Amino acid sequence: MKNWAGQVKAIGVIHSPFQQATGTPIQTRAAEGVEGTVEVFPEFVAGLQDLEGFERIWLLYWFDRASQDGNTLRVCPYLDTEHPRGVFATRAPARPNPIGISPVRLLEVVGNVLRVSEVDILDGTPLLDIKPYVSHFDSFQVERLGWLQDAGDWRKAADGRFERK
Repeated sequence: MKNWAGQVKAIGVIHSPFQQATGTPIQTRAAEGVEGTVEVFPEFVAGLQDLEGFERIWLLYWFDRASQDGNTLRVCPYLDTEHPRGVFATRAPARPNPIGISPVRLLEVVGNVLRVSEVDILDGTPLLDIKPYVSHFDSFQVERLGWLQDAGDWRKAADGRFERK
């Protein structure tokens, strides 16, 4: 199996009001009105051309402060505190490759800074990539939601269970 270490690098850093996982919204839908900025490193600014025309963008980032205790294949996710689930059936930040994805609202592009809202990401998180959110491609009606079908309140905040100790 090929090791990709060293081939993935940060292209910027995400800034938000959240300094720790506890209390941070667990999804963008629970972060309504929360604003932040995305600072793109100078060598990647040319890649921002034409981005401002999109209402939403996907931010891909590294969960740099998530627990990486080696036991990440079964987790009790934020929306279920009783049943361990396979990590690939959750959006828990403790993962074999701790990559996060959030479809934030793009408010403005000024030079190398993106002003965004509906941010559910910790301040200082390394940014790996940006992609435009395109509803024709990225939105599907589904009937099956797995264990989340009965998860209850979806507007939750993180409780710190996945923070690195």
